[in-house]
Amino acid sequence: MTIPSIRISAVILALGTAPAAAQDTLLNTSYDIARELFEALNPAFNVHWQDSTGRSVTIDQSHGGSSRQARSILEGLPADVVTFNQETDIDVLAQGGLLPPEWRDLLPNGASPWYSLPAFLVREGNPKDIQDWDDLARDDVSVIFPNPRTSGNARYTYLAAFAYALEQNDGDEDAAEAFVKAIFDNVPVFDTGGRGATQTFAERNIGDVLVTFEAETGGIAAAYADQGLERVTPSLSLFAAFPVAVVGEVAERNGTTDLATSYLEWLYTPEAQRIVAEHYYRVADEDVLAEFADDLPEVRLVTVDEVFGGLEAIQRDHFAEGARLDNVFVNR
Repeated sequence: MTIPSIRISAVILALGTAPAAAQDTLLNTSYDIARELFEALNPAFNVHWQDSTGRSVTIDQSHGGSSRQARSILEGLPADVVTFNQETDIDVLAQGGLLPPEWRDLLPNGASPWYSLPAFLVREGNPKDIQDWDDLARDDVSVIFPNPRTSGNARYTYLAAFAYALEQNDGDEDAAEAFVKAIFDNVPVFDTGGRGATQTFAERNIGDVLVTFEAETGGIAAAYADQGLERVTPSLSLFAAFPVAVVGEVAERNGTTDLATSYLEWLYTPEAQRIVAEHYYRVADEDVLAEFADDLPEVRLVTVDEVFGGLEAIQRDHFAEGARLDNVFVNR
């Protein structure tokens, strides 16, 4: 079966005359901007797996907008594990019978080994002096982020902007919707995923500010160091869990349940957490998080439960057909 995305094999082959290790295979289906993260994680897990079992492992990666990835799995993409950037997409898989409804209870921290938040990346010198969400609604600012209908990354951007506007407008939801619409009206092109939005901003040189996960702002700034892109952390943002789960029905069919479970459990180890923190994510391991505090500015984070009443309320009030997100897109 063809995997509809870039496919990355993370395998370390033994050198010398020793016989090749027995081979295991795993498919990790992930969000769009996670390529470099798993390029770093997967070889380290392979070493761990060989040390633990004497077997080698090939980890194939499929990347795309997380909502689109969830639909692909429901349509037959044989993912053994998912490492997504929004919980609702794993809930979709649970509703489809591919994993248990209580998947959050199967791993620590609600099955989220790391987290992030929507933040900004601006041009060298920050010529538009972009500091907070209200700057994104100005008439003279061009904003880049992907389409919330296909990207979990962008849904967090939408929700973070809405949360900021609610606070600024004493909880007036209609005023918050109008504020977010003003930001959306400043987006010249909606890519389907975070990687496409990055290319639009950094390679096509479109927009004054890219809104994406804080973790991605660090990686982009490093990858395009010649441009002098600068990271900006807003005053308020939204806690973004990065949930993981074994796709139980697929893993059982593939005979990979133990491997898939071990892979996700390994993501919580200090070794893996340190790799993740090096990619500007905020990790579950507090000792590792403290090591990287200089790269992660203080920010006031709010949660989906605090602001919106939980995931079901968000789906009903914002992302269902005819709900507030559709209103924001009117006349686009």
